[in-house]
Amino acid sequence: MWLSSLKSLVDSTLFRLILQQGFALFAGFRCYIERYEEEILVSNRANMWIRIRFLNGYLLELNEAIVVEAGCIRRLGYRYHFQDKQNNLIFRYDNTPHFPALNNFPHHKHLPDEIVAIEEPSLLKIIDEAKLLAQQAMH
Repeated sequence: MWLSSLKSLVDSTLFRLILQQGFALFAGFRCYIERYEEEILVSNRANMWIRIRFLNGYLLELNEAIVVEAGCIRRLGYRYHFQDKQNNLIFRYDNTPHFPALNNFPHHKHLPDEIVAIEEPSLLKIIDEAKLLAQQAMH
């Protein structure tokens, strides 16, 4: 029973939405889902990974660790990485606690030449930012 409950919650996450609605989220973009993986660790905890490859070689990798508490999904950890076709970092958002002096610790964004403090990002914002940058690179 607990496994089916966790599975149904995982199925309702944005990761699943990306799989089911990928064409709508990425309308007008030439890209494909290169990898999707779910790992249920215990009755209320799972990890999810998705790699979206743009046909210009850019890569958006989305990773989340989630826990279900009182029927709600809470994000424990995240890493949203975007790179160009030469594997150079464009951005990476994460909440790894290695920059305690930043405002909004542990949330931060890696850029090619700096680390900046950020508010906890939404997955849809990350997708929009990656699409915009990928589109700019195609022109």
